Amino acid sequence: MMTPDKYSVVRDVSFGQRVAEEERADLASYFVETEQWRRVWSGDVDVVFAPKGGGKSAIYSMLVSRESQLFDRGVLLAPGENPTGNTAFAEVESAPPTSEAAFVGLWKLYFLVLIAEVLHAYDLRSQASTQLIDQLHDAGLFTGTAAKRSKVRLVMDYVKKYFNPQSAETTLALDPATGSPVAVTAKISFDEPSAEERRGGIRSVDDLFELADSALQDADYEVWLVLDRLDVAFADSRELEENALRALFRAYRDLQPLARIRLKIFLRSDIWRSITAGGFREASHITRELNLEWTEATLLQLVLQRIVRSTALCDFYGVSATGVLADVREQRNLFERVYPAQVEAGSRKPKTLDWCLARTRDGSGTNAPRELIHLLSTARDRQLRRYEIGEPDPGEETIFDRQALKDALPEVSEVRVTKTLYAEYPALRNYLERLEGQKTHHNDTSLAGAWSIDFEEARRVADRLVEVGFFERRGERQRPTYWVPFMYRSALRLVQGSAEGVAPATAVEDE
Repeated sequence: MMTPDKYSVVRDVSFGQRVAEEERADLASYFVETEQWRRVWSGDVDVVFAPKGGGKSAIYSMLVSRESQLFDRGVLLAPGENPTGNTAFAEVESAPPTSEAAFVGLWKLYFLVLIAEVLHAYDLRSQASTQLIDQLHDAGLFTGTAAKRSKVRLVMDYVKKYFNPQSAETTLALDPATGSPVAVTAKISFDEPSAEERRGGIRSVDDLFELADSALQDADYEVWLVLDRLDVAFADSRELEENALRALFRAYRDLQPLARIRLKIFLRSDIWRSITAGGFREASHITRELNLEWTEATLLQLVLQRIVRSTALCDFYGVSATGVLADVREQRNLFERVYPAQVEAGSRKPKTLDWCLARTRDGSGTNAPRELIHLLSTARDRQLRRYEIGEPDPGEETIFDRQALKDALPEVSEVRVTKTLYAEYPALRNYLERLEGQKTHHNDTSLAGAWSIDFEEARRVADRLVEVGFFERRGERQRPTYWVPFMYRSALRLVQGSAEGVAPATAVEDE
Protein backbone atom coordinates (compact mmCIF):
# COMPACT_ATOMS: atom_id res chain seq x y z
CA MET A 1 0.00 0.00 0.00
CA MET A 2 1.26 3.46 -0.91
CA THR A 3 2.73 5.55 1.90
CA PRO A 4 1.36 9.06 1.25
CA ASP A 5 4.12 10.86 3.15
CA LYS A 6 6.95 9.17 1.28
CA TYR A 7 5.17 9.50 -2.05
CA SER A 8 4.68 13.25 -1.59
CA VAL A 9 8.31 13.68 -0.53
CA VAL A 10 9.66 11.90 -3.60
CA ARG A 11 7.28 13.85 -5.81
CA ASP A 12 8.62 17.10 -4.33
CA VAL A 13 12.25 16.17 -5.09
CA SER A 14 13.73 17.46 -8.35
CA PHE A 15 17.22 16.89 -9.69
CA GLY A 16 16.78 19.41 -12.49
CA GLN A 17 17.83 18.84 -16.09
CA ARG A 18 20.87 16.83 -17.11
CA VAL A 19 22.07 19.57 -19.48
CA ALA A 20 22.90 23.05 -18.13
CA GLU A 21 21.53 24.79 -21.25
CA GLU A 22 18.07 23.38 -20.45
CA GLU A 23 17.88 24.59 -16.86
CA ARG A 24 19.17 28.15 -16.95
CA ALA A 25 16.20 29.46 -14.97
CA ASP A 26 16.78 27.11 -12.02
CA LEU A 27 20.54 26.69 -12.15
CA ALA A 28 21.31 29.54 -9.76
CA SER A 29 19.23 27.95 -6.99
CA TYR A 30 21.47 24.90 -6.69
CA PHE A 31 24.71 25.97 -8.33
CA VAL A 32 27.66 25.24 -6.02
CA GLU A 33 30.08 28.18 -5.87
CA THR A 34 33.28 26.21 -5.62
CA GLU A 35 36.83 27.54 -5.67
CA GLN A 36 36.91 26.58 -9.35
CA TRP A 37 33.92 28.85 -10.01
CA ARG A 38 35.48 31.69 -8.02
CA ARG A 39 38.64 31.51 -10.14
CA VAL A 40 36.57 31.87 -13.31
CA TRP A 41 34.41 34.61 -11.80
CA SER A 42 37.43 36.63 -10.69
CA GLY A 43 38.89 36.53 -14.20
CA ASP A 44 41.93 34.42 -13.32
CA VAL A 45 40.95 31.68 -15.79
CA ASP A 46 40.69 31.96 -19.59
CA VAL A 47 40.26 28.32 -20.62
CA VAL A 48 38.02 25.81 -18.83
CA PHE A 49 38.46 22.12 -19.66
CA ALA A 50 35.98 19.46 -18.52
CA PRO A 51 34.75 16.04 -19.64
CA LYS A 52 31.38 15.84 -21.40
CA GLY A 53 28.71 16.57 -18.80
CA GLY A 54 31.45 17.76 -16.43
CA GLY A 55 29.98 21.15 -15.57
CA LYS A 56 31.70 23.61 -17.90
CA SER A 57 28.40 24.72 -19.45
CA ALA A 58 26.96 25.26 -15.97
CA ILE A 59 29.80 27.67 -15.20
CA TYR A 60 29.35 29.33 -18.58
CA SER A 61 25.60 29.68 -18.00
CA MET A 62 26.13 31.17 -14.55
CA LEU A 63 28.63 33.62 -15.98
CA VAL A 64 26.19 34.79 -18.65
CA SER A 65 23.31 34.97 -16.14
CA ARG A 66 25.32 37.42 -14.02
CA GLU A 67 26.01 39.84 -16.84
CA SER A 68 24.74 42.81 -14.81
CA GLN A 69 27.03 41.98 -11.89
CA LEU A 70 29.98 41.73 -14.25
CA PHE A 71 29.00 45.09 -15.73
CA ASP A 72 29.15 46.61 -12.26
CA ARG A 73 32.72 45.27 -12.04
CA GLY A 74 33.64 46.87 -15.34
CA VAL A 75 33.37 43.68 -17.43
CA LEU A 76 31.29 43.50 -20.61
CA LEU A 77 30.26 40.04 -21.81
CA ALA A 78 30.24 39.17 -25.51
CA PRO A 79 29.01 35.57 -26.02
CA GLY A 80 30.22 34.16 -29.33
CA GLU A 81 27.80 31.25 -29.63
CA ASN A 82 24.06 30.70 -29.29
CA PRO A 83 23.22 29.28 -25.84
CA THR A 84 20.85 26.69 -27.32
CA GLY A 85 19.56 25.60 -30.69
CA ASN A 86 21.46 25.89 -33.94
CA THR A 87 25.12 26.75 -33.73
CA ALA A 88 26.30 30.14 -34.99
CA PHE A 89 28.99 28.36 -37.00
CA ALA A 90 26.74 26.20 -39.18
CA GLU A 91 27.81 28.08 -42.32
CA VAL A 92 31.46 27.38 -41.59
CA GLU A 93 30.78 23.64 -41.64
CA SER A 94 29.38 23.82 -45.17
CA ALA A 95 32.30 25.79 -46.65
CA PRO A 96 35.20 26.10 -44.20
CA PRO A 97 38.27 28.30 -44.76
CA THR A 98 40.91 26.54 -46.82
CA SER A 99 43.99 27.69 -44.92
CA GLU A 100 45.08 28.10 -41.33
CA ALA A 101 45.64 31.84 -41.82
CA ALA A 102 42.09 32.23 -43.12
CA PHE A 103 40.65 30.37 -40.13
CA VAL A 104 42.62 32.51 -37.68
CA GLY A 105 41.42 35.57 -39.60
CA LEU A 106 37.81 34.42 -39.36
CA TRP A 107 38.03 34.12 -35.57
CA LYS A 108 39.73 37.49 -35.17
CA LEU A 109 37.35 39.39 -37.41
CA TYR A 110 34.34 37.78 -35.72
CA PHE A 111 35.67 38.82 -32.33
CA LEU A 112 36.12 42.41 -33.59
CA VAL A 113 32.49 42.46 -34.71
CA LEU A 114 31.34 41.21 -31.30
CA ILE A 115 33.43 43.84 -29.50
CA ALA A 116 32.16 46.65 -31.74
CA GLU A 117 28.57 45.64 -31.14
CA VAL A 118 29.11 45.59 -27.37
CA LEU A 119 30.66 49.07 -27.50
CA HIS A 120 27.69 50.24 -29.55
CA ALA A 121 25.10 48.57 -27.30
CA TYR A 122 26.52 50.22 -24.16
CA ASP A 123 26.99 53.56 -25.98
CA LEU A 124 30.68 53.70 -25.10
CA ARG A 125 31.72 56.51 -27.43
CA SER A 126 35.24 57.67 -28.06
CA GLN A 127 37.43 58.45 -31.02
CA ALA A 128 38.78 54.90 -30.96
CA SER A 129 35.35 53.23 -30.77
CA THR A 130 34.02 55.42 -33.58
CA GLN A 131 36.96 54.52 -35.81
CA LEU A 132 36.52 50.82 -35.07
CA ILE A 133 32.78 50.80 -35.78
CA ASP A 134 33.16 52.94 -38.92
CA GLN A 135 35.87 50.65 -40.30
CA LEU A 136 33.72 47.55 -39.77
CA HIS A 137 30.66 49.33 -41.15
CA ASP A 138 32.49 50.36 -44.30
CA ALA A 139 33.59 46.75 -44.76
CA GLY A 140 29.95 45.64 -44.52
CA LEU A 141 30.55 43.79 -41.23
CA PHE A 142 28.82 45.97 -38.64
CA THR A 143 25.09 45.33 -38.69
CA GLY A 144 24.06 46.19 -35.14
CA THR A 145 21.38 43.59 -34.51
CA ALA A 146 22.03 40.62 -36.82
CA ALA A 147 21.87 37.12 -35.36
CA LYS A 148 25.21 35.50 -34.57
CA ARG A 149 24.85 33.09 -37.45
CA SER A 150 24.45 36.05 -39.84
CA LYS A 151 27.49 37.74 -38.33
CA VAL A 152 29.56 34.61 -38.90
CA ARG A 153 28.33 34.43 -42.48
CA LEU A 154 29.34 38.03 -43.22
CA VAL A 155 32.75 37.50 -41.68
CA MET A 156 33.26 34.22 -43.53
CA ASP A 157 32.38 35.80 -46.89
CA TYR A 158 34.81 38.65 -46.24
CA VAL A 159 37.60 36.28 -45.25
CA LYS A 160 37.04 34.13 -48.34
CA LYS A 161 37.26 37.13 -50.65
CA TYR A 162 40.45 38.26 -48.96
CA PHE A 163 42.27 34.95 -49.00
CA ASN A 164 41.04 33.80 -52.41
CA PRO A 165 42.85 35.96 -55.00
CA GLN A 166 40.46 34.83 -57.72
CA SER A 167 37.32 35.88 -55.90
CA ALA A 168 37.94 39.60 -55.42
CA GLU A 169 40.57 42.32 -55.59
CA THR A 170 41.57 43.14 -52.05
CA THR A 171 44.18 45.85 -52.43
CA LEU A 172 44.15 49.53 -53.19
CA ALA A 173 43.34 50.65 -56.75
CA LEU A 174 45.23 53.75 -58.01
CA ASP A 175 44.40 56.28 -60.71
CA PRO A 176 46.97 55.62 -63.49
CA ALA A 177 47.27 59.34 -64.28
CA THR A 178 47.62 60.78 -60.79
CA GLY A 179 48.63 57.81 -58.69
CA SER A 180 45.89 58.70 -56.22
CA PRO A 181 43.65 56.07 -54.68
CA VAL A 182 40.31 55.79 -56.47
CA ALA A 183 38.70 52.61 -55.14
CA VAL A 184 39.05 50.24 -52.28
CA THR A 185 37.41 46.84 -52.30
CA ALA A 186 38.71 45.73 -48.91
CA LYS A 187 38.79 48.05 -45.91
CA ILE A 188 40.38 45.56 -43.54
CA SER A 189 43.61 43.67 -44.16
CA PHE A 190 44.91 40.54 -42.45
CA ASP A 191 48.46 41.60 -43.34
CA GLU A 192 50.27 44.83 -42.55
CA PRO A 193 49.04 47.46 -45.06
CA SER A 194 51.50 49.43 -47.11
CA ALA A 195 51.74 53.21 -46.76
CA GLU A 196 49.63 53.67 -49.87
CA GLU A 197 47.01 51.26 -48.61
CA ARG A 198 46.84 53.10 -45.29
CA ARG A 199 46.32 56.39 -47.13
CA GLY A 200 43.45 54.67 -48.90
CA GLY A 201 41.78 53.83 -45.60
CA ILE A 202 42.84 50.21 -45.18
CA ARG A 203 43.54 49.08 -41.62
CA SER A 204 44.89 45.76 -40.44
CA VAL A 205 43.01 43.45 -38.09
CA ASP A 206 45.76 44.03 -35.52
CA ASP A 207 45.24 47.81 -35.85
CA LEU A 208 41.55 47.34 -35.16
CA PHE A 209 42.24 45.29 -32.04
CA GLU A 210 44.46 48.14 -30.82
CA LEU A 211 41.57 50.52 -31.45
CA ALA A 212 39.21 48.21 -29.56
CA ASP A 213 41.63 47.98 -26.65
CA SER A 214 42.00 51.78 -26.58
CA ALA A 215 38.22 52.26 -26.70
CA LEU A 216 37.80 49.98 -23.71
CA GLN A 217 40.67 51.71 -21.91
CA ASP A 218 38.97 55.08 -22.48
CA ALA A 219 35.70 53.76 -21.04
CA ASP A 220 37.46 51.85 -18.22
CA TYR A 221 35.90 48.52 -19.17
CA GLU A 222 37.16 45.19 -20.38
CA VAL A 223 35.44 42.69 -22.67
CA TRP A 224 35.20 38.96 -22.11
CA LEU A 225 34.60 37.09 -25.36
CA VAL A 226 33.04 33.84 -24.14
CA LEU A 227 32.73 30.65 -26.19
CA ASP A 228 30.94 27.44 -25.21
CA ARG A 229 29.31 24.58 -27.16
CA LEU A 230 32.39 24.21 -29.34
CA ASP A 231 31.79 20.45 -29.35
CA VAL A 232 28.54 21.18 -31.22
CA ALA A 233 29.85 23.90 -33.52
CA PHE A 234 32.04 21.65 -35.67
CA ALA A 235 30.75 18.21 -34.72
CA ASP A 236 30.21 16.84 -38.23
CA SER A 237 33.89 16.69 -39.13
CA ARG A 238 36.74 15.75 -36.85
CA GLU A 239 39.24 17.38 -39.23
CA LEU A 240 37.24 20.61 -39.34
CA GLU A 241 36.93 20.60 -35.56
CA GLU A 242 40.67 20.25 -35.12
CA ASN A 243 41.44 22.97 -37.71
CA ALA A 244 38.89 25.37 -36.23
CA LEU A 245 40.01 24.91 -32.64
CA ARG A 246 43.72 25.06 -33.46
CA ALA A 247 43.02 28.37 -35.22
CA LEU A 248 41.01 29.55 -32.22
CA PHE A 249 43.90 28.96 -29.85
CA ARG A 250 46.29 30.70 -32.22
CA ALA A 251 43.95 33.69 -32.16
CA TYR A 252 43.92 33.42 -28.36
CA ARG A 253 47.72 33.56 -28.34
CA ASP A 254 47.75 36.68 -30.54
CA LEU A 255 45.19 38.48 -28.35
CA GLN A 256 46.94 37.77 -25.05
CA PRO A 257 49.01 41.01 -25.00
CA LEU A 258 45.84 43.18 -25.12
CA ALA A 259 45.04 44.63 -21.71
CA ARG A 260 41.26 44.97 -22.02
CA ILE A 261 40.23 42.02 -24.18
CA ARG A 262 40.03 38.50 -22.78
CA LEU A 263 38.98 35.35 -24.60
CA LYS A 264 37.16 32.85 -22.36
CA ILE A 265 36.96 29.36 -23.86
CA PHE A 266 34.92 26.45 -22.44
CA LEU A 267 36.04 23.21 -24.07
CA ARG A 268 35.66 19.49 -23.52
CA SER A 269 38.89 17.94 -22.29
CA ASP A 270 38.67 14.99 -24.70
CA ILE A 271 38.51 17.39 -27.65
CA TRP A 272 41.54 19.27 -26.33
CA ARG A 273 43.45 16.00 -26.07
CA SER A 274 42.48 15.21 -29.65
CA ILE A 275 43.69 18.48 -31.16
CA THR A 276 46.98 18.37 -29.23
CA ALA A 277 47.73 14.67 -29.72
CA GLY A 278 50.10 15.29 -32.62
CA GLY A 279 51.80 18.28 -31.02
CA PHE A 280 50.58 21.86 -30.77
CA ARG A 281 52.97 24.70 -29.95
CA GLU A 282 50.19 27.03 -28.83
CA ALA A 283 49.47 24.73 -25.89
CA SER A 284 52.44 26.26 -24.07
CA HIS A 285 50.77 29.68 -24.20
CA ILE A 286 47.77 28.46 -22.21
CA THR A 287 48.71 29.18 -18.62
CA ARG A 288 45.40 30.55 -17.35
CA GLU A 289 43.49 27.27 -17.59
CA LEU A 290 41.28 25.24 -15.29
CA ASN A 291 40.55 21.51 -15.45
CA LEU A 292 37.19 20.76 -13.86
CA GLU A 293 37.57 17.60 -11.82
CA TRP A 294 34.95 15.78 -9.78
CA THR A 295 35.62 13.75 -6.66
CA GLU A 296 33.22 11.66 -4.62
CA ALA A 297 32.88 14.54 -2.15
CA THR A 298 32.08 17.18 -4.79
CA LEU A 299 29.62 14.90 -6.58
CA LEU A 300 27.89 14.14 -3.27
CA GLN A 301 27.64 17.87 -2.60
CA LEU A 302 26.16 18.43 -6.06
CA VAL A 303 23.50 15.78 -5.44
CA LEU A 304 22.62 17.07 -1.98
CA GLN A 305 22.48 20.65 -3.24
CA ARG A 306 19.58 19.52 -5.42
CA ILE A 307 17.94 17.19 -2.94
CA VAL A 308 17.64 19.75 -0.13
CA ARG A 309 15.82 22.17 -2.41
CA SER A 310 12.80 20.04 -1.45
CA THR A 311 11.15 21.54 1.61
CA ALA A 312 9.07 18.38 1.98
CA LEU A 313 12.20 16.23 2.15
CA CYS A 314 13.92 18.48 4.69
CA ASP A 315 10.79 18.43 6.87
CA PHE A 316 10.46 14.64 6.53
CA TYR A 317 14.03 14.07 7.77
CA GLY A 318 14.10 17.00 10.20
CA VAL A 319 17.12 18.72 8.63
CA SER A 320 17.91 22.20 7.36
CA ALA A 321 19.33 22.76 3.89
CA THR A 322 22.06 25.09 5.14
CA GLY A 323 23.06 22.68 7.88
CA VAL A 324 23.39 19.77 5.47
CA LEU A 325 25.36 21.71 2.88
CA ALA A 326 27.76 23.08 5.48
CA ASP A 327 29.08 19.66 6.53
CA VAL A 328 30.17 16.79 4.27
CA ARG A 329 29.35 14.32 7.05
CA GLU A 330 25.78 15.59 7.16
CA GLN A 331 25.57 15.25 3.39
CA ARG A 332 26.63 11.62 3.48
CA ASN A 333 24.36 10.93 6.44
CA LEU A 334 21.31 12.35 4.66
CA PHE A 335 22.12 10.48 1.44
CA GLU A 336 22.28 7.23 3.40
CA ARG A 337 18.90 7.98 5.01
CA VAL A 338 17.25 8.79 1.67
CA TYR A 339 18.63 5.80 -0.23
CA PRO A 340 19.05 2.13 0.74
CA ALA A 341 22.38 1.06 2.22
CA GLN A 342 23.13 -1.10 -0.83
CA VAL A 343 21.62 -1.59 -4.26
CA GLU A 344 22.89 -5.16 -4.44
CA ALA A 345 22.99 -7.02 -1.15
CA GLY A 346 26.17 -8.76 -0.07
CA SER A 347 29.16 -8.27 2.21
CA ARG A 348 31.43 -7.53 -0.74
CA LYS A 349 28.96 -5.33 -2.61
CA PRO A 350 29.44 -1.54 -2.61
CA LYS A 351 27.39 1.01 -0.74
CA THR A 352 24.75 2.82 -2.76
CA LEU A 353 26.75 5.97 -3.49
CA ASP A 354 29.72 3.88 -4.64
CA TRP A 355 27.38 1.77 -6.78
CA CYS A 356 25.96 4.89 -8.42
CA LEU A 357 29.43 6.28 -9.14
CA ALA A 358 30.66 2.96 -10.57
CA ARG A 359 27.61 2.73 -12.85
CA THR A 360 28.08 6.25 -14.24
CA ARG A 361 31.85 6.14 -14.75
CA ASP A 362 33.36 5.94 -18.25
CA GLY A 363 36.42 4.08 -19.49
CA SER A 364 38.78 6.89 -18.52
CA GLY A 365 37.67 6.50 -14.91
CA THR A 366 35.85 9.84 -15.07
CA ASN A 367 32.59 10.56 -13.26
CA ALA A 368 30.72 13.50 -14.74
CA PRO A 369 27.70 15.09 -13.05
CA ARG A 370 25.45 14.58 -16.07
CA GLU A 371 25.12 10.79 -15.88
CA LEU A 372 24.88 10.75 -12.08
CA ILE A 373 22.06 13.31 -12.14
CA HIS A 374 20.38 11.37 -14.94
CA LEU A 375 20.52 8.14 -12.90
CA LEU A 376 19.07 9.71 -9.76
CA SER A 377 16.44 11.68 -11.65
CA THR A 378 15.28 8.58 -13.51
CA ALA A 379 15.27 6.60 -10.25
CA ARG A 380 12.95 9.27 -8.82
CA ASP A 381 10.50 8.69 -11.66
CA ARG A 382 10.72 4.92 -11.25
CA GLN A 383 10.14 5.23 -7.50
CA LEU A 384 7.04 7.35 -7.97
CA ARG A 385 5.67 4.70 -10.30
CA ARG A 386 6.43 1.98 -7.74
CA TYR A 387 4.44 3.87 -5.10
CA GLU A 388 1.57 4.46 -7.53
CA ILE A 389 1.14 0.79 -8.43
CA GLY A 390 1.36 -0.34 -4.82
CA GLU A 391 4.85 -1.84 -4.62
CA PRO A 392 6.08 -2.49 -1.05
CA ASP A 393 7.37 0.42 1.01
CA PRO A 394 11.20 0.62 0.99
CA GLY A 395 11.14 0.25 4.77
CA GLU A 396 12.16 2.39 7.74
CA GLU A 397 12.81 6.01 6.74
CA THR A 398 14.27 5.26 3.29
CA ILE A 399 12.16 6.76 0.51
CA PHE A 400 13.92 5.09 -2.45
CA ASP A 401 13.91 1.38 -3.11
CA ARG A 402 17.01 -0.35 -4.49
CA GLN A 403 14.94 -1.61 -7.43
CA ALA A 404 14.22 1.96 -8.53
CA LEU A 405 17.94 2.55 -8.96
CA LYS A 406 18.41 -0.71 -10.83
CA ASP A 407 15.49 0.11 -13.12
CA ALA A 408 16.94 3.57 -13.87
CA LEU A 409 20.29 2.32 -15.15
CA PRO A 410 19.15 1.01 -18.58
CA GLU A 411 17.84 4.45 -19.56
CA VAL A 412 21.14 6.10 -18.59
CA SER A 413 23.02 3.46 -20.57
CA GLU A 414 20.80 3.87 -23.63
CA VAL A 415 21.14 7.65 -23.68
CA ARG A 416 24.90 7.53 -23.22
CA VAL A 417 25.36 5.06 -26.07
CA THR A 418 22.91 6.57 -28.56
CA LYS A 419 23.17 10.29 -27.82
CA THR A 420 26.87 10.46 -27.06
CA LEU A 421 28.77 7.61 -28.69
CA TYR A 422 26.59 7.08 -31.77
CA ALA A 423 25.82 10.76 -32.23
CA GLU A 424 29.34 12.08 -31.78
CA TYR A 425 31.36 9.22 -33.22
CA PRO A 426 29.28 7.77 -36.07
CA ALA A 427 32.35 6.07 -37.58
CA LEU A 428 32.53 3.86 -34.48
CA ARG A 429 28.89 2.85 -34.43
CA ASN A 430 29.32 -0.30 -36.51
CA TYR A 431 32.06 -1.58 -34.18
CA LEU A 432 29.93 -0.93 -31.11
CA GLU A 433 26.84 -2.57 -32.57
CA ARG A 434 28.85 -5.67 -33.47
CA LEU A 435 29.78 -6.04 -29.81
CA GLU A 436 26.10 -6.34 -28.87
CA GLY A 437 25.51 -9.43 -26.75
CA GLN A 438 29.25 -10.05 -26.36
CA LYS A 439 31.30 -10.32 -23.16
CA THR A 440 32.56 -7.24 -21.31
CA HIS A 441 36.28 -8.07 -21.30
CA HIS A 442 38.29 -8.45 -24.54
CA ASN A 443 41.72 -8.48 -26.08
CA ASP A 444 42.92 -7.71 -29.63
CA THR A 445 42.27 -11.26 -30.80
CA SER A 446 38.69 -11.47 -29.54
CA LEU A 447 37.90 -8.02 -30.94
CA ALA A 448 39.38 -8.91 -34.34
CA GLY A 449 37.06 -11.90 -34.40
CA ALA A 450 34.00 -9.92 -33.33
CA TRP A 451 34.68 -7.22 -35.93
CA SER A 452 35.96 -9.52 -38.70
CA ILE A 453 39.11 -7.46 -39.18
CA ASP A 454 42.80 -8.14 -38.74
CA PHE A 455 44.70 -7.87 -35.48
CA GLU A 456 46.37 -4.49 -36.19
CA GLU A 457 43.14 -2.85 -37.27
CA ALA A 458 41.39 -4.22 -34.17
CA ARG A 459 44.09 -2.65 -32.00
CA ARG A 460 43.62 0.71 -33.77
CA VAL A 461 39.83 0.68 -33.33
CA ALA A 462 40.11 -0.48 -29.71
CA ASP A 463 42.52 2.37 -28.94
CA ARG A 464 40.06 4.82 -30.48
CA LEU A 465 37.32 3.40 -28.26
CA VAL A 466 39.61 3.94 -25.28
CA GLU A 467 39.98 7.60 -26.35
CA VAL A 468 36.22 8.15 -26.39
CA GLY A 469 35.73 6.45 -23.02
CA PHE A 470 33.99 3.25 -24.11
CA PHE A 471 36.83 0.90 -23.20
CA GLU A 472 39.04 0.92 -20.15
CA ARG A 473 42.49 -0.32 -21.11
CA ARG A 474 43.95 -2.85 -18.69
CA GLY A 475 46.94 -5.14 -18.40
CA GLU A 476 50.40 -4.76 -19.92
CA ARG A 477 51.13 -2.07 -22.49
CA GLN A 478 52.25 -4.59 -25.12
CA ARG A 479 49.37 -7.00 -24.42
CA PRO A 480 46.46 -4.87 -23.24
CA THR A 481 42.94 -6.01 -22.57
CA TYR A 482 39.81 -3.90 -22.93
CA TRP A 483 37.06 -3.74 -20.30
CA VAL A 484 33.61 -2.20 -20.81
CA PRO A 485 32.37 -0.03 -17.91
CA PHE A 486 28.93 -0.67 -16.44
CA MET A 487 27.48 2.48 -18.00
CA TYR A 488 27.46 0.97 -21.50
CA ARG A 489 26.49 -2.62 -20.76
CA SER A 490 22.70 -2.47 -20.66
CA ALA A 491 22.27 -0.63 -23.96
CA LEU A 492 24.42 -3.19 -25.78
CA ARG A 493 23.12 -6.19 -23.77
CA LEU A 494 26.69 -7.09 -22.83
CA VAL A 495 27.32 -10.19 -20.75
CA GLN A 496 29.60 -9.89 -17.75
CA GLY A 497 32.77 -11.92 -18.14
CA SER A 498 35.79 -12.40 -20.38
CA ALA A 499 35.78 -13.39 -24.03
CA GLU A 500 37.40 -16.70 -24.98
CA GLY A 501 41.15 -16.54 -24.54
CA VAL A 502 41.06 -13.52 -22.23
CA ALA A 503 42.11 -13.88 -18.60
CA PRO A 504 39.05 -13.26 -16.40
CA ALA A 505 38.71 -10.04 -14.43
CA THR A 506 38.67 -10.44 -10.69
CA ALA A 507 35.37 -10.41 -8.85
CA VAL A 508 36.26 -7.11 -7.19
CA GLU A 509 36.98 -5.45 -10.55
CA ASP A 510 33.61 -6.46 -11.94
CA GLU A 511 31.37 -5.68 -8.99
